[in-house]
Amino acid sequence: MDLKALKVGLDQLEEEKRVPREKILSAIEDALVAAYKKDYGKKGQIIRAKFDLDSGATDFSQIKIVVDETSVRPPEEDGGEETAETLIIEKKEATKEDAGDEGAEILPRFNEEHHIWLEDARKIKKDANIGEELIFPLETKDDYGRIAAQTAKQVIIQRIREAEKETTLDEYREKEGEILSGIVQKVDRGNVFVDLGRTVAIIMREDQIAGEFYRPGERIRAYLYQVEETPRGINLRLSRSHPQFIARLFETEAPEISSGVVEIKAIAREAGARSKVAVMSHNASIDPVGSCVGQKGSRVSTVINELGGEKIDIIEWSEDEELFISNALSPAKVLKIELDEENHEAQIEVAPDQFSLAVGKGGQNARLAAKLTGWKIDISTPEGTEPEGLKIQSEIANSPEDEEFADGGNVDDGSE
Repeated sequence: MDLKALKVGLDQLEEEKRVPREKILSAIEDALVAAYKKDYGKKGQIIRAKFDLDSGATDFSQIKIVVDETSVRPPEEDGGEETAETLIIEKKEATKEDAGDEGAEILPRFNEEHHIWLEDARKIKKDANIGEELIFPLETKDDYGRIAAQTAKQVIIQRIREAEKETTLDEYREKEGEILSGIVQKVDRGNVFVDLGRTVAIIMREDQIAGEFYRPGERIRAYLYQVEETPRGINLRLSRSHPQFIARLFETEAPEISSGVVEIKAIAREAGARSKVAVMSHNASIDPVGSCVGQKGSRVSTVINELGGEKIDIIEWSEDEELFISNALSPAKVLKIELDEENHEAQIEVAPDQFSLAVGKGGQNARLAAKLTGWKIDISTPEGTEPEGLKIQSEIANSPEDEEFADGGNVDDGSE
């Protein structure tokens, strides 16, 4: 075995695949065990290998588990092997005998290659206990057949794939809730596949911003909101329509938010059209809205450009429900607010010339304000004025995206 080439290969795997060296060595040892058992092993044996990377030597050992009559059944009297058929018959008989004993367990048959009786174990190790493993050295073998070698190769490939998958899964679980950047690999049936370097993520149609087009080869940023392991591999879900995408973008642009001095309390979003973001400051000397807007609107403009021109209203969050609702209806000016605590409904009165501004195009402003604050909103003008009262009841969205901001809605930076 060329140990120098092996070490170089280990270094490459560790660097390129980010698979820890220990796991690769473990895969090699598993492969050696598979090859040994294929050519020299006996049925029921537990074999382990210890590979020395410096010398290239491999030590094989057999493991036997200490048992007694309470943990295994006696061996077959005729010394015959236990077949699947005899095991089924024994299980049926045991089930009949233990019919009144719920959860009765069928004990395994004693196998001298797998087990060692307690009294025999204590001849080797005085303080041996039930369930303990005893190690017995095996003769080292260097000559393996073609099938054994092929088996070893398959084991190594499988173990390295498993280790790589586990490493990738751990890496992206740590990044869940962050913005990731990648290259659009392809667009298939409306779903966008994004190459992140080590793996591929997907932006489903419902996680895209309406009106956006994605071209293969273009760089894109999105919010990683789900990492899961499936039988077919690792599934990474990205979103550009998630409310938290806006929150993470502002964290990148505003140091006051990333440091925690300014906090985003609530977000209400209609992706691609308009969003409202409610912010508060933990430092009385720092203006939360100004921190998000930036000098001459530089910070909010950067976020708007990333979102393809989506309008963003940034408002100041308040513990005073009336003030918060009034702010949420910005840019409209509110004359009077009456709160119905029992029905969680707010009666809003605005001047006639502010009515269309408060309601918004297609009821969007009132709808986002309701989602932002968590209150149903009823907007009207003073009695005897035009237009006549129009009730806009915007129910709070129940989607998973909005539940995270249940105490508020979405905010606007004040820019139209």
